[in-house]
Amino acid sequence: MSQEQIQSLLLAHHLIPNKLLGQNFMIDSNLYFKLCEYATLNASDVVLDAGAGFGFLTRFLSDKCRAVVAVEKDRQIALVLRENLKDLENVSVMMGDVLKVSLPPFNKIVAIPPYYLSSQLVMWLIEQRVDCGVMIVQREFAERLTAPAGSEKYGWLTVALHQQANATLLDVVPKDKFYPPPQVDSIILCLKPWTTKPFEVKNRPLFVQLIKWLFSERNKKLSKAVAPFLRSYLKLSKQDAEKLAQTLPFYDHRPRELTPQNFGAIVDALPN
Repeated sequence: MSQEQIQSLLLAHHLIPNKLLGQNFMIDSNLYFKLCEYATLNASDVVLDAGAGFGFLTRFLSDKCRAVVAVEKDRQIALVLRENLKDLENVSVMMGDVLKVSLPPFNKIVAIPPYYLSSQLVMWLIEQRVDCGVMIVQREFAERLTAPAGSEKYGWLTVALHQQANATLLDVVPKDKFYPPPQVDSIILCLKPWTTKPFEVKNRPLFVQLIKWLFSERNKKLSKAVAPFLRSYLKLSKQDAEKLAQTLPFYDHRPRELTPQNFGAIVDALPN
């Protein structure tokens, strides 16, 4: 698989890479070996390939595991994908948004998803109870997932992910490994659910809702930042919301300074 092969396929099917759908096609098949290695694929695995494109990675995966579910959103490319993989009995091709289509069971994800999908895909993936996810994603995005508290890249996604899974950044993937090349480098990201979570929360949806709110006010003191949220969520008067905010753990700290565990303590201190 090479840039010439990708260009030939695009030309043959009268296709132009769609920038809005983040269509940058991998042109270095050596990276497929690394992805499979990091995912420790074996003959019993069922793997999800999200954003399968023309199916070069899918075909490689099909030889390493029991079955592959290949999902492609772009209708025209999905038709080419289906045609390219019709000889493989252990591959199911699905057309549509991977976050919305009804998928068969799978236990691992190995993919090179479009950049625009990364944030939603990571959040969706950590709720799926899979063994692991190994993906090539935008380097800057991946660095946000592992950013330390207090740093500029630290945000709600860092906190939400840390509670559910361990993120490891592996090999850097230069932009010239894609056609057309994106503007930034990528990196291989490995996500594995914790065997034992670093901390539990009583209400996971509320936890995510709260940290999203707090990071939109990351530089305010927690008591100031959280009061409007409490007023809305608990249907409190302004005065009561401000009073409750002053009783919460870390009320005099700023959200950007708090660790994921701190946020867990705050959400668990809220009235049911």
